Amino acid sequence: MEDYLKALYRLQHDAERVSTSAVAEAMGVSAASATSMVKRLASVHLVDYERYRGVTLTADGQRAALETIRHHRLIELYLQHALGYGWDEVDEEAERLEHAVSPAFAAKIEEALGFPTRDPHGHPIPSSDLEMDDDSGALRLADIEAPGAVKVRVVDDSNAELLRYVGELGLLPGTEVTIQAVAPFMGPLTLEVGGVQCVVGRELARHVLVSPATTPEEHVT
Repeated sequence: MEDYLKALYRLQHDAERVSTSAVAEAMGVSAASATSMVKRLASVHLVDYERYRGVTLTADGQRAALETIRHHRLIELYLQHALGYGWDEVDEEAERLEHAVSPAFAAKIEEALGFPTRDPHGHPIPSSDLEMDDDSGALRLADIEAPGAVKVRVVDDSNAELLRYVGELGLLPGTEVTIQAVAPFMGPLTLEVGGVQCVVGRELARHVLVSPATTPEEHVT
């Protein structure tokens, strides 16, 4: 049930009401299985479901989704920092553990890590009162149309192999990157990362979110 709530939370960023077919695709199940679970969630008031109009999280459902996301991202960071897991290994382990962790235990992890605000991949971690930063201002690296300086904010964590490759390129959250050239007709991007030049295709760049790099003037108070 928690996995469905997480999926619905993500899907609602694109549409207020989500179709059961979109839920099924996100969960990798049949439409019938997705509809059955949505009805079960509706019976305990975690979602509002209307046939042909789709499904949306209730206030209780959104809180439950955010609590699970909070557990997942704190566990990822703990696995990386305390146990030496690679950032390409933590997602799968966190998926197993997130459902067994209590809010009190999650709070202890958060305190031990110094109250972090981002997970290893740059995703915001919901606070103890389930508030979460909005990444709506970030752009896909693939959508950048002109040379310039950007900062990596988030890297998609759904593919471990992609994470390993992105890590080798140095495209880590918080890293400043200079876009030296943008090839036309959706061609590759030439980047400078840590003084090293590399060329990345648009498919990979789709999985990296960036924002404009901070300029020196922005530090002046």
